[in-house]
Amino acid sequence: MATDVFYARYDAPIGPLTLAATEAGLAAVAFGDGAATLDELSRRVSPQVLERPERLDPVRRELDEYFAGRREAFSVPLDWCLTTGFRRTAQQAIARIPYGQVATYADIAAATGQPGATRAAGTACRTNPIPVVVPCHRVLRSDGSIGGYAGDMPGGLDIKRHLLALEGVQLMLVVP
Repeated sequence: MATDVFYARYDAPIGPLTLAATEAGLAAVAFGDGAATLDELSRRVSPQVLERPERLDPVRRELDEYFAGRREAFSVPLDWCLTTGFRRTAQQAIARIPYGQVATYADIAAATGQPGATRAAGTACRTNPIPVVVPCHRVLRSDGSIGGYAGDMPGGLDIKRHLLALEGVQLMLVVP
């Protein structure tokens, strides 16, 4: 049975975000207007995609607290409806990386029980439908370099650096 999808805009210090949720929880955080993500939700979850900012108030409050440095862990429920298989398993492992700490793509692959799947762990980061809340910004390359962020969108590495700095992470080697 299809469920409605609710969305709202959020003006974050890293740029505008589009938040989307179902009754089960937060399903997506998209950079910018989120049009592609809302289309995907319409195709895969429900054709009923409704702008209902009040339905996303708990998420927006937690994001406000996070960006103000007053929240280290998100408590809003998550709906993993936009991810399956290995990617979901890897993204759930990413969700467990503590605030202010980092892991490598190899660490994420190992956490899934598939230590040889380092490249697939990178793909799971790149396709994470719930960035910031599912902190793929905390995943670095094995050599300590920053890797990519936000599907390699323009400005993505600056956003990753901003989020890591917000959490007090000191990067030893920063290679774009």
